[in-house]
Amino acid sequence: MYRSGDEVHLDDDEARGGSTPHIVRYVLIVSLVLVVLAMSTIWIARALSDRPSSTPVTAEQHALGS
Repeated sequence: MYRSGDEVHLDDDEARGGSTPHIVRYVLIVSLVLVVLAMSTIWIARALSDRPSSTPVTAEQHALGS
């Protein structure tokens, strides 16, 4: 901290009253990676379970919903 006339100049840590360990950055990165992995897993599992059957469906069968 230093004075320049009537002005008081503070460092960042002095103005905040503490230090900034950047933990928030790591929490956001880890949560973003976890969300991307979870959504990809759900999307891939859903795509694999909704595969079309090996027998072709005719227009009549599709219209009847079977």
